[in-house]
Amino acid sequence: MFYDPRTEPHGLAHTPINALVCPRPIGWITTISKEGGVNLAPYSFFNLMSSAPPIVVFSSHPRKDSQRNAEETGEFVYNLATFDLRDMMSASSADFDTAESEPEKLGLEMVPSLKVKPPRVKRSPVHFECRYMQTVPLVGSDGQKNRSEIIIGEVVGVHIDESIVRDGKVDITLARPIARLGYWDYCVVDEVFEMVRPKTAEAAMAIARAANVR
Repeated sequence: MFYDPRTEPHGLAHTPINALVCPRPIGWITTISKEGGVNLAPYSFFNLMSSAPPIVVFSSHPRKDSQRNAEETGEFVYNLATFDLRDMMSASSADFDTAESEPEKLGLEMVPSLKVKPPRVKRSPVHFECRYMQTVPLVGSDGQKNRSEIIIGEVVGVHIDESIVRDGKVDITLARPIARLGYWDYCVVDEVFEMVRPKTAEAAMAIARAANVR
């Protein structure tokens, strides 16, 4: 099948787009409002864009509390969503009133950050403390503004629970992060495999030849 997602129907029961770009990491974002209220919400449009210095992005559509708080206070925290925290992550996605604190309502314990004001989810094994950099509006080829905007933050502090470190490396299978698929589907990372990038074109061609005869 083929269709132009801007103008043509896909003919399926549900839109396939989110199911085709997957798995997508979940940005479980903590912010604080100007009034001091703590907000916690998950975003499946989230990723790491640079490692040196580390830059993360998340997309809000439409503009929600996390975006507004990050823009107004200049800070946010990324918490790793894990399989053990899956129900809490899902619950935090509900439409709470702006004045309500998701962690408080859900009974989710938070701990202070070191460089930013938004707190961290205590049970999460990984946190990035972030400084808000900018918001990038998205405009389509037709000149129309998209309902989504990209929020960009620089990572100024990284917390890693030592229980997921083995032999000087993070063993992500010990954290068991979850990721978003399409529809209401998720997956969990509890098995990995290693592939070393070829250093030369000749090595790459040898790999391709071996793969083509499988």
